[in-house]
Amino acid sequence: MGMILRLLGMPQVLAVLLIVNGLGTIYGYWWYNVQLVETPPVFLIFVPDSPTASLFFCGVLVFFLFKKHNGLLEALAAVTLLKYGTWAVVMNISAGAAGGDLNWTHYMLIVSHAAMAVQALLFLPYYRIKAWHLAAAAVWTVHNDIIDYVYGMYPWVSPVLSDDIMHIGYFTFWLSVLSVLVLYVFSMKRRHYLSL
Repeated sequence: MGMILRLLGMPQVLAVLLIVNGLGTIYGYWWYNVQLVETPPVFLIFVPDSPTASLFFCGVLVFFLFKKHNGLLEALAAVTLLKYGTWAVVMNISAGAAGGDLNWTHYMLIVSHAAMAVQALLFLPYYRIKAWHLAAAAVWTVHNDIIDYVYGMYPWVSPVLSDDIMHIGYFTFWLSVLSVLVLYVFSMKRRHYLSL
C-alpha cells in the first residue's frame, strides 16, 4: 500500500490524473447537455452530479501538484466521487438487471464511475479534512438529493427504472449518508494516528 501511496503522490501521476479527470469532466458536462437545456436556471448547478464531482477532484489535484491542501474541496471531492461513482454503477447494473439494454456506453459509464469511487478511496490518506469541511460537504450532498428527488431534477435514468424513482431517491439519500460516514470514520482514524 505504501508503494501505491508514493506512486499516487508523484507529480507525473497527479498530472496524468488531472488530464484524465479533466477530459472526463468535460465529457460529463457534455453528456448532460440535453437535460441541462430543459433545466430551470436556478437548478443548473445541481443537475450534472458526476462531472461536478470530478471537477472538485480536478481542483484537489491542482492543489496537490502545488503541494497544497484545500480541506473543503477535498471533502466535497471525496464524498461526491464516492457517492456518484457508486450511484452510476448501481443504476446502470440495475437497468440491465431490469431488462434494459446495456451497450458499450453503459459499460464505459460503469467502468469510469467505478474509477471515480476508487479514486476517492485511494486518495484518503492524502486528504486534510476537518469536521467543518465534512459538515459542509454533507450539507451540499444532501441538499443536492433534495433538489434531485423533491424538485425532480435527478439525473435521467433508464426508462426501465422510471417507475422506481422514489426508491432510487431513498437509495441515493442513504448513499450520501454512507459516503459522508466513510469520510468521517477515516478522518477520525487519521486524527487519532496523528495524535499518537
